[in-house]
Amino acid sequence: MLDLLPEETLREVVDLLVRLVEAAGATVIFVGAVAAFVRFLLVAARRSGADGFIAVRLFLGRFLALGLEFQLASDVLRTAISPSFTQIGQLAAIAAIRTALNFFLSREIEREGRTAAEAAPRPVPGAGGG
Repeated sequence: MLDLLPEETLREVVDLLVRLVEAAGATVIFVGAVAAFVRFLLVAARRSGADGFIAVRLFLGRFLALGLEFQLASDVLRTAISPSFTQIGQLAAIAAIRTALNFFLSREIEREGRTAAEAAPRPVPGAGGG
């Protein structure tokens, strides 16, 4: 059988890809944390109250969820080349933990988003110019 790419070379390429995807996930989380911290400082300076802090949490939560997705993708890539049963078991455990974290984080973002939308002032029908 003709080998298009030796397994060792394929492992090295996949290892590089894993590192790139992990770095992307870490970068997303870091950028989100920095941006959320800046927003937090602005909200605190304005003394916007709980609504401002909820918006910051939702903003950061979206970055965390996306970063976790990248980290999970890197774990899947890591086991793409002839995985052992140990690696498959580790991937299953890691995937379960990260998926659970992402699920609860997404649920929290959705709940907080609904709470913020319900707390927002609504226009009164028939009021205003026209």
